[in-house]
Amino acid sequence: MCTPKKPSEGAIYRSLLSPGGGGSGRRLHTVSGLETLTGLTVGGGCAAKYSAARLEELLKGFVPVEAENLLVGLSPADDAAVYKLDDERALVFTLDFFPPLVDDPAVFGRIAATNALNDVFAMGGTPLLALSIAAFPEELPTEVLGAVFAAAAEQVRAAGALLAGGHTIRDKEPKYGLAVVGTVHPDGIWPKSGARPGDALFLTKPLGTGLVLAAKGDLTEALRWMTTLNGAAADVLRPF
Repeated sequence: MCTPKKPSEGAIYRSLLSPGGGGSGRRLHTVSGLETLTGLTVGGGCAAKYSAARLEELLKGFVPVEAENLLVGLSPADDAAVYKLDDERALVFTLDFFPPLVDDPAVFGRIAATNALNDVFAMGGTPLLALSIAAFPEELPTEVLGAVFAAAAEQVRAAGALLAGGHTIRDKEPKYGLAVVGTVHPDGIWPKSGARPGDALFLTKPLGTGLVLAAKGDLTEALRWMTTLNGAAADVLRPF
């Protein structure tokens, strides 16, 4: 188990990616007063998730609300829930947050925001509105939290949506993410359950991010893909 370290006065973070520009630009982003974000976590990113088997056991016997307009819910589960408003519009709603998997607060904010926004794109939808879900130790410098929030807000805007607020609590382990609402045509939903044997599979991003992070080598390429929105890929697929 990882033991949180006491912040050191002179430590800084150096950003591999600038908060703007979709990962194409590079500039230094420094924050003083903390040793590492990942040093405050037991496991970051998807490593913090409940195992699928344990989650299945937890939800066993849970009966979801029966509603004619709930197009995607728990049976089967997917990247987001979808609720039909009328014949032309349905709401796509997702929630995603996790502990840091990198030490740069701005990059962490962008990764977390991208992960949540891409859930909406993965369902065939377009993001509209997002709310922050944040938990941070009180001793973290304000500029660390500010860097996380600012980078996330910029990524939300890049996705064509608005970051309109959120909820922040105190916690020993930092965590950040978004709740995102989007829209999709009821006939244009892309559920995971729609996949069939023999279907062609198109990868919009390389596989193996977790392996690259675990190896603790050069993260530049992995971070570029982890902060890439899937909006362009969704636009290409939508006509089909």
